[in-house]
Amino acid sequence: MIHFPAGVLENPPSHPARRRPFRLPAGIVRWTIAAIAVLLTVWLQFGAPRQVSYFGNEWLRDVFIKLQVSNAPEPRILVVDIDESSTSALGPWPWPRERIAQLVETLVSTYGARGVALDVFFAEPADHGGDLRLAALAAHGPVVLAQAFDYQAKRPQPLREGVLAGDVGNYAASGVEATGYIANHAGLAHASRVGNIGFIPDDDGTLRRVPLLTTFNGRQYPALALTLINCCSGKPPLALPDTGLVRVDYKRDWSAYTVVTAAEILHEKIDPASVSGRLVVIGSSSMGQGDRVSTPLAANRPGLGVQATMLSTLLDMQEGKAPARWPGALLACLFALGAALLATFAFPRLSAVASLGLLAAVSVAWVTVAYFTSRHDPDFSTTAPLATNLFLLAVAVPYQWQRSQQRSRHLLDTLRQYVAPEVVAQLLRSDIEDPLRPRQLDVTTLIADMEGYTSQVESLPVEDAASLTRDFLDCLTEPVIARQGTLDKYTGDGLVAFWGAPLPVDQHADLALDAAREITRRVERMSQERMAAGFPSLRVRIGIESGPAMAGDFGTSFRSIYTAVGDSVNTASRLEQAARDFSHNVIVGAGTVERATRHSFIPLGERLLRGKEKPTTLFTLCHGDMAPGAAAGQAATEGTPA
Repeated sequence: MIHFPAGVLENPPSHPARRRPFRLPAGIVRWTIAAIAVLLTVWLQFGAPRQVSYFGNEWLRDVFIKLQVSNAPEPRILVVDIDESSTSALGPWPWPRERIAQLVETLVSTYGARGVALDVFFAEPADHGGDLRLAALAAHGPVVLAQAFDYQAKRPQPLREGVLAGDVGNYAASGVEATGYIANHAGLAHASRVGNIGFIPDDDGTLRRVPLLTTFNGRQYPALALTLINCCSGKPPLALPDTGLVRVDYKRDWSAYTVVTAAEILHEKIDPASVSGRLVVIGSSSMGQGDRVSTPLAANRPGLGVQATMLSTLLDMQEGKAPARWPGALLACLFALGAALLATFAFPRLSAVASLGLLAAVSVAWVTVAYFTSRHDPDFSTTAPLATNLFLLAVAVPYQWQRSQQRSRHLLDTLRQYVAPEVVAQLLRSDIEDPLRPRQLDVTTLIADMEGYTSQVESLPVEDAASLTRDFLDCLTEPVIARQGTLDKYTGDGLVAFWGAPLPVDQHADLALDAAREITRRVERMSQERMAAGFPSLRVRIGIESGPAMAGDFGTSFRSIYTAVGDSVNTASRLEQAARDFSHNVIVGAGTVERATRHSFIPLGERLLRGKEKPTTLFTLCHGDMAPGAAAGQAATEGTPA
């Protein structure tokens, strides 16, 4: 018998003592990437400066606000607008204080407003009688005057206009530190209630938060809407966040508020029932007044609308109608943890494109969660889990792709000539860290050989001998590969193959028997063709046994080969040799008989095989499992199926 290794992989020339570079285990790397991805969300939620995730977070919140905004009427608030029609009918701004006092008095006395807040301040005195009348209303009536604090720290000359009033000391919140102010003149400094209308736009110029409480020179001053709520709603004062800074809940658009003009109030053209019991804000939406701000709903809205929105927000808080508080930051961290765990387990089993699709689906899921959570938590970062996904996209996906490429090259180089393509594909999709590492597996080994090979080829020319060998090996190889077998090696005129490695296969015994049946049929056809051409007949001898074996890459620094070693492999070799003494082409061991579920067998008795201490029971396949020619040779020794 001629033996030569074929399909053996040659490693690149290297020195035997050369060591492979140290690499961290892939599992440790994947878990490290996942931990960093989760910590990124945690940091953005609890430790990052506000500017870090500012634009993405606020942009996404603005989108949510536009999707959630309502035009449902707000019946608790009346907005009195000193608009262009009013200034056209009653004269240009600024109006005499007498007219302002008349407007306030009409709202309180004639229309029965619950309280009136003015979104304008009067830094300079005007007509004496009007100032006195307005001061009396502010001192004794449900009226709130305005003053504006400045929060710019780098202003060359701090603002100090008018006389501050309205400081309070009953809030535990620290408030927002102011650097200056514009207040009313001294004649209005004794007003009972004064509220701040100053604001702090975000870095992009959009007004999203207002200071409900401002600290200046150690004293605290409430916002205009807060002062009006506390003085005139008839309910206990509101508790404020520690910083005193509150996000404006733009859940109602400008069209949701009842807006009347100042001229209509002064001319008493409004139904008193539509005003009675409401809280009133007086201001101007006129472009000429310059009181315009950018909000999440529009780039150019009247500041009067922000005051009305803040008043509506505070009324909801006071009446218990505000959305219940959700732990948005905790939800974001848990979601990021789930996304990282999913990626850690799924990426090794997915292609790069599928991994991208998974991250996209997870991101859409988070945006959906953030959409509903944003109404219940104004402070958490809506984009922090998206940063986790972006990190996974930038690091985890390329790393897993690189790992897949390395594994693909190694597996393809080692197994392409030995294993069926579908088995290689399954290995590439699996998450086995090193599928070629030697492992103890339950396998079925098939060893096939041509009987009388030497006598067949010694009388043939070299070309004909080579052709006979190739054709015969084709008859052996194709059935093995077609039935997911692993080709171990060629032995010149035969082969060694096994099933159950590198991937476990439940029906490895039946698959090996299927291959043996097909091999005998192919060899029988080949033999008949050669006999018709005047050549001697051919016979294949096959030994099959199942049992535990060590399967893996047992190569060296010079040469690598994937093979299986063990007692069952040795037994299969002895069974193939024992076939010389039988007319049966296939000799099967007891281990294969125990594991087979789709085949029937004929017992051939016991025999003491070489290297065995105890006799081994031999079997062969029944007639229906053999080629016609092989079945005919069994007739003399047929027994009862096992």
